[in-house]
Amino acid sequence: MSESVKPLTVAISSSALFDLSASNNVYVEQGLEAYRRYQIAQEDVELEPGDGFSLVEKLLNINKLLGKKRVEIILLSRNSADTGLRVFNSIAAYGLDITRAAFCGGQSPYRYINAFGCDLFLSTDAEDVNQALAQNVAAARLMGRHRRAVSIADESTLQGHSSDSLRIAFDGDAVLFSDEAEQIFQNNGLEAFAANEVDQAQEPLAGGPFKAFLSALHELQQEFPEGESPIRTALVTARSAPAHERVIRTLRDWDIRLDESLFLGGMDKTQFLRSFEADIFFDDQAGHCEKASLHVATGHVPSGITNES
Repeated sequence: MSESVKPLTVAISSSALFDLSASNNVYVEQGLEAYRRYQIAQEDVELEPGDGFSLVEKLLNINKLLGKKRVEIILLSRNSADTGLRVFNSIAAYGLDITRAAFCGGQSPYRYINAFGCDLFLSTDAEDVNQALAQNVAAARLMGRHRRAVSIADESTLQGHSSDSLRIAFDGDAVLFSDEAEQIFQNNGLEAFAANEVDQAQEPLAGGPFKAFLSALHELQQEFPEGESPIRTALVTARSAPAHERVIRTLRDWDIRLDESLFLGGMDKTQFLRSFEADIFFDDQAGHCEKASLHVATGHVPSGITNES
């Protein structure tokens, strides 16, 4: 494949890449100028990894495995360049290959997402995520593990997880697919939803906010020899038979392959995500995200009817 092929481009906020909770406390309690002085005084002190750090490491590792730059990480930050120097120093200290950034001096960085050609935007700021989704870019508010207690069982699972393996799990409706079927479920109930999905089984679902990102991931997987891709994807959905058929036919129509598909029929997704050893999970429903985020990094995708309020 030509080197001119556009890399998979992921934008991440500084607060998603690193743990800025201590710095944020200074800002909240003492104001902007105190925050600026604090960051300058601490600019040679490495920041602790944030909820998106491990994902970024594994994405950048794909470049090493392929021997070419097929993934690019862009830093999009509300910091000024002055206060953001500590972030770039930490990037250098951890050896992360991140060279492009936008420091927006307190303003939302969403307006630069399309200029950078981003396929995905990860942030801890709900407003920025909503703005990115409005620009038709896959985006999620990160909720993760680094500030939470981790059980012995979780640590045991993580220790067995290959450092090269990148595992990404997606919900279906309102994430990979549009929320057209979810609207029927929310407005008319489960029976109406099931009847509609049987009736429309041959009709592909429209794409949701993460369709293009999944497609880009799928293309990246194809660059590895069969059976050797470090990227593994999974659909983890509350759907069950007979509503599964429309999903399968939709992915077939898109010419996109998912490595695993879990049709859970309303069961709690958490244990399945742990068993899959997901590095990150994307879901539109805040309740599912709250449960999952106790165990895996989770991105809440505020799209579709369940987020309209």
